[in-house]
Amino acid sequence: MLDAEYQGVYEDRTLRVGLFLYEWLEAKRSALAPNTWAGYRACIERDLVPAFGGMLLIDLRPKHIDAWVSMQLAAGRGRTTVHHAVAMLRNALNHAVRTWRLRYNPAKHSVPAKPRAAVRVCWSPDQAAAFLRHNAGQYADRLTDLFEVMLGTDMRRGEILALHWEDVHLMDRKLYVRWTLAAVNNNESLFGEPKTEASRAWVSLSPRVMAALHRQAAIQMAAHPDGRLEGLVFAKPDGVPLRPQWVLDQLRKRTAEVGLPKIGLHDLRHTAASIMIAEGIPIAVVSKTLRHTTLAITINLYGHLLKDSADEAVKALSSALDHADAKRCDPTLIAGSDTGQLPAAA
Repeated sequence: MLDAEYQGVYEDRTLRVGLFLYEWLEAKRSALAPNTWAGYRACIERDLVPAFGGMLLIDLRPKHIDAWVSMQLAAGRGRTTVHHAVAMLRNALNHAVRTWRLRYNPAKHSVPAKPRAAVRVCWSPDQAAAFLRHNAGQYADRLTDLFEVMLGTDMRRGEILALHWEDVHLMDRKLYVRWTLAAVNNNESLFGEPKTEASRAWVSLSPRVMAALHRQAAIQMAAHPDGRLEGLVFAKPDGVPLRPQWVLDQLRKRTAEVGLPKIGLHDLRHTAASIMIAEGIPIAVVSKTLRHTTLAITINLYGHLLKDSADEAVKALSSALDHADAKRCDPTLIAGSDTGQLPAAA
């Protein structure tokens, strides 16, 4: 204890891990999105407090954490779930070290390797078009237009559920992403800022998306006593936001009706990106359209889809080298390159 104080660490021999975790979580509330904060709380209550909550913070050791990881994996818990739980514990204990309540972080080397992300299922253009046709023919409801807009703009689930008419500029063929909708425990809807600063941006509207928005505008203006457009673009008849889980359930139900591969709402965004890449749109333009913070994010997510672009790149490189060799063997080409002029035609 004296050694700890000598190093500037003042160990509280009464503070238990559970209380510390709740204090850390409360301090993080303002910096986290509501659904992220709720996920952290669920992890603390479900995993970390039952495992370590009664221990004194200063008595927590790597062996305790390693034993819990081994036990969870042996019991069949998913590697991703265990990884996230221990990674969050490590972050919390880093805070304890920064605030001089621990000399070292016992979870520093205990986080299991993060499993490789599964390859997301994306629809082909034919499959996406078949899904949209099925919606238009069998339902012709607000979700028909919602799915059309999602596929046509690459908007995230929370962004489209939080889209307000005041941010839709039909005359300019643009909309502005200003809000995102977070569902905490799938029963409490909260509006917040988009995922990143780059996410808050203007989005261009194709003729198909324009038609979907015009349909929604006509429906809502007809239902409004004063014929005005206000509130959410996609909502329940009383204006209350749609529940994300209900939208997902409807997506899966309608997907099964067409016999298409099962996907999630975010996979509609991946589908749109993969179609753009397959159509030869430059990756930098795709990245800008997706509103990614950096080009590296887009490449990491969709680099495997760029094999044709890679073929073109190496062909261009080979062509340039062949042309350089040709100049070396043809004096007329060398003369033309030295003067900056093309050789005379034969």
